[in-house]
Amino acid sequence: MGPSRSFQNLLLLLLPLALALCSAAASGEASRRFWVENDTFWKDGAPFQIVGGDVHYFRIVPEYWKDRLLRAKALGLNTIQTYVPWNLHEPKPLSWEFKGFTDIESYLRLAHELDMLVMLRVGPYICGEWDLGGFPPWWTDGGEYYSQKSHHYYTAMEVLSSWCRQIENEFGSFGDDKNYLHYLVEVARRYLGNDIMLYTTDGGAIGNLKNGTIPQDDVFAAVDFDTGSNPWPIFQLQKEYNLPGKSAPLSSEFYTGWLTHWGERIATTDASSTAKALKRILCRNGSAVLYMAHGGTNFGFYNGANTGQNESDYKADLTSYDYDAPIREYGDVHNAKYKALRRVIHECTGIPLLQLPSKIERASYGLVEVQKVASLFDVIHNISDTLKVAFSEQPLSMELMGQMFGFLLYTSEYQEKHSSSILSIPKVHDRAQVFVSCSLGDVRKPRYVGIVERWSSKTLQIPSLSCSSNVSLYILVENMGRVNYGPYIFDQKGILSSVEIDGIILRHWKMHPVSLNAVGNLSKLQLIMQMTDAEASKVSIYGDSENKSQDVSLYLNEGISEEPAFYEGHFHIDSESEKKDTFISFRGWNKGVAFVNNFNIGRFWPAIGPQCALYVPAPILKPGDNVIVIFELHSPNPELTIKLVKDPDFTCGQ
Repeated sequence: MGPSRSFQNLLLLLLPLALALCSAAASGEASRRFWVENDTFWKDGAPFQIVGGDVHYFRIVPEYWKDRLLRAKALGLNTIQTYVPWNLHEPKPLSWEFKGFTDIESYLRLAHELDMLVMLRVGPYICGEWDLGGFPPWWTDGGEYYSQKSHHYYTAMEVLSSWCRQIENEFGSFGDDKNYLHYLVEVARRYLGNDIMLYTTDGGAIGNLKNGTIPQDDVFAAVDFDTGSNPWPIFQLQKEYNLPGKSAPLSSEFYTGWLTHWGERIATTDASSTAKALKRILCRNGSAVLYMAHGGTNFGFYNGANTGQNESDYKADLTSYDYDAPIREYGDVHNAKYKALRRVIHECTGIPLLQLPSKIERASYGLVEVQKVASLFDVIHNISDTLKVAFSEQPLSMELMGQMFGFLLYTSEYQEKHSSSILSIPKVHDRAQVFVSCSLGDVRKPRYVGIVERWSSKTLQIPSLSCSSNVSLYILVENMGRVNYGPYIFDQKGILSSVEIDGIILRHWKMHPVSLNAVGNLSKLQLIMQMTDAEASKVSIYGDSENKSQDVSLYLNEGISEEPAFYEGHFHIDSESEKKDTFISFRGWNKGVAFVNNFNIGRFWPAIGPQCALYVPAPILKPGDNVIVIFELHSPNPELTIKLVKDPDFTCGQ
């Protein structure tokens, strides 16, 4: 099944890049090549031991790419491994991105300049605690795994040349379609020739290796396993899935730490035991790739998620992808794990110890006051593209709405009973906040009712509003990150079932995609009006109800305390030299998303932790006025302040 004409056109655009990188790799020397023979890796005619580490370009601001690679080299690494996320490079069908965070050409050139081998994990599936395992969300028609979409992407990405190229990722954990793997190999050979070494990575167990390897295509089979495993019996098993003499022992994912989900304690691993486990590999001339050498940050909405025994057992990943790696999220290398691994690498391989990079300066810019700019309901018509607002008998998924990330507001109406009602949403992905108001009342100040979550109760009691008209129902659904591994990876978002009130299906839905692309302009709308107590007492929120004696001000205060709203703060930096890395502490806040100078630095959720502060790299900042916009889903810090501090904090919710 070959590539479409549009992809063939794309290849013509990218082919010069492939030629440039191949030329750079060869450096004009015909003798430069990489291969495996006599169960040993060879590079440029000499035996070569891979001492590598994953450093993902898309989790690091581009201005810091060289810095992080230098820190990896000082650790003793001679190889860099990175995933290539399809969803970042093709956010819309046939709309390709190769600038900024997606400028992979520049990243590979930097690695070449530092004389580091590159192991490129193109996928199309990457896992990596990344949204949908790297698949673009517009692709989530579950049965399409082996479709042209995957083939086309792979064809397009294959023109990014490196010496080592991974075919798929841990494919043996999911299936055993050898025809699919053979096709990807055919594409790779067609566009890159035979000098590029292709490899697979699978867990070091018989089932995984049997399903995921294709030695008959001369594709090297690497293994991964945890630091508690004895590596050499696994390397012996690895031999059975490589051609004779073609099984150099390689753990292509040697875990230096582990991932953390919201609501868990931060995952850490002991520096000494990690170093001892690495020593068991390297000192017997085995090869290993540290996963991770440097984790970085899940900026924006790209964090992944996991599930347990069923798809409702949902656990979203933190914004931080520190991973307890030797090079910390903010670049620190003056820590026990970095030093212990560095000593072992030097001891086992003889790689010279380079001078440790200097510490990256961080600044505490102090307390920043914020003010409320607008309630979501004040500005929903300003931040929701009218051309994308949709009407449907049943709720539509985010993907069908073209709202691939973030939030979608669903609205409908129902006829109220005299008593309270039961709202039921059997399937919501992932977290819904529910609001109601009388349809003829103040619909810009709906009343907060509660939360329906994917992982907990799917019903909610709605109190009676005693409306003279229908009740307007508002459901704000947050996509908290798509599942990136396991049987429930086809993870569509939004309301994925009917919605019922007292057993009756609600129909006639209106859906507003919430755009957060230009939150810096919200303050210009000037829609917030300060209401005096006298003005508040005149507001009719109950329509023509006789029940007007209720405490209106209490009603409004309750709504304000739990309404999604935007807050804005400013801080000043005197000069370019004063720009430093910093962290925004959200202690006292609840849950939301933060933007610095219109850059989405990620999600915060100190209410359950463990992450309290979000990393802000210095390149995001600027001399002069710096603007922080916070989209808080519930209630802000009562003091309406945040703190810009020097150090990360993983102690919230503990």
